[in-house]
Amino acid sequence: MSTINSDEIISILKEEIKNYDELSKIGEVGTVVAVGDGIATIYGIDQAMYGEIVTFENGLKGMVQDIAHDSVGVILFGHDTGIKEGTKVARTGKKAGIPVSENFIGRVVDALGAPIDGKGDIEATEYRPVEQAAPGIVDRKSVSEPMETGILSIDAMFPIGRGQRELIIGDRQTGKTSIALDTIINQKGKNTICIYVAIGQKASTVAKVVGTLRNNDAMDYTTVFSATASDCAPLQYIVPYSGTALAEYFMHQGKDVLIVYDDLSKHAVAYRALSLLLGRSPGREAYPGDVFYLHSRLLERSSRLSDELGGGSITALPIVETQAGDVSAYIPTNVISITDGQIFLESDLFFSGMRPAVNVGLSVSRVGGAAQAKAMKKAAGSVRIDLAQYREMEVFTQFSSDLDATTKEQLKYGSTLMQLLKQPLCQPLSLHEKVITLVAATNKVLLNVDTANVKEVQAGMLHYFDGTHPEIGRELEETKVLTDELTGKIVAAAKEYMSTIGK
Repeated sequence: MSTINSDEIISILKEEIKNYDELSKIGEVGTVVAVGDGIATIYGIDQAMYGEIVTFENGLKGMVQDIAHDSVGVILFGHDTGIKEGTKVARTGKKAGIPVSENFIGRVVDALGAPIDGKGDIEATEYRPVEQAAPGIVDRKSVSEPMETGILSIDAMFPIGRGQRELIIGDRQTGKTSIALDTIINQKGKNTICIYVAIGQKASTVAKVVGTLRNNDAMDYTTVFSATASDCAPLQYIVPYSGTALAEYFMHQGKDVLIVYDDLSKHAVAYRALSLLLGRSPGREAYPGDVFYLHSRLLERSSRLSDELGGGSITALPIVETQAGDVSAYIPTNVISITDGQIFLESDLFFSGMRPAVNVGLSVSRVGGAAQAKAMKKAAGSVRIDLAQYREMEVFTQFSSDLDATTKEQLKYGSTLMQLLKQPLCQPLSLHEKVITLVAATNKVLLNVDTANVKEVQAGMLHYFDGTHPEIGRELEETKVLTDELTGKIVAAAKEYMSTIGK
């Protein structure tokens, strides 16, 4: 019988110790001990990091979302039909991320960046983690350039700047998505890349959105991320972070990006489902305590970078749905406190025919005024106050039949303004069209027009300006400044047009 001497034992032990680290990195494999509702509990991968991707033996991927003292909770990026107790799971050592490149522009992809539009694979140049720290204060620059929506009521009263986060909030079916789509369509030819993130929408709704963008040639500069209502909660949870990772890829190249999150209410609901299944304690309205951090770490990534870092920007338009106009609910108040202003859409206004149904009193932009074009700022002047006065006066005078001439004129002026702020879908206005409209309105040029004909007269007037006085539009677009001389020219040309239709 052969014997092993002590030197051989020592050398074997040294070899084992040297290789231990490598073996633990390569071969750390765990076993599923419980699975259900898109959550798997795994025993045996004690070294796994929070947010790390793990791979199941059937090829499905998951992400570590909960670390207990003897097991880890993993959310599954797909259906759990092929996973059962005893299924093997391997660590990858990689944080959750998506492939990114210029080739994503014009494509429709899922939450993990895989194409779902039937146009073949997308060639990627980089891999970016979906969770990234937001740029610090020193890395940012103040918001000073406009991100025009093309919607007169918003650009005049609640302007948005590049690098801002402006919340679109309102009940269902009040036109929230329409405002976001009009803003994307208005970026045509403005060197802005757009990303639309659909969270928990019906697949038919996402298809309709893609169709609208395609019909308006907006898919040429847009990427659509989709995690539909039929997708599992983990995919709905991760998709806005994936969209932001692609946006950051472009921002760090010095480009301007517009990202729409449609909508964060469904995102919070998906996260609540995950958290409760992972056994986290619920707080207000059954949301876990960290749901505020969920959206703050997402929206803080939207910013305008300093010149040293290329000067790129991400402008965010998060959408939140309210129940019966209740903005004091948990998720709406959370997101209002994170963003730089909100556009509040009201059901009553929408159903009365005022579309976009923007509530002038509750809507605000806390940053965009600094970024608003000088011409727009001067032209919009007192519009917001005038509208507020009109709304007040309308309530008081509806019971009175005997009105003096000044009150009658003010009511007529207010109703004309309200008509001018109505705007059809997918028809954004350029800067000079908005300025001309506002100057003509505030100088009471359109006061004698019947309320029913205001939109028709506005369209005719803008057409007249482009045909007869193109130099006015050209000067506004080039200088973006409204001088007193130019205001006089616009008023004179508008009166000239009114005299032609009066014949």
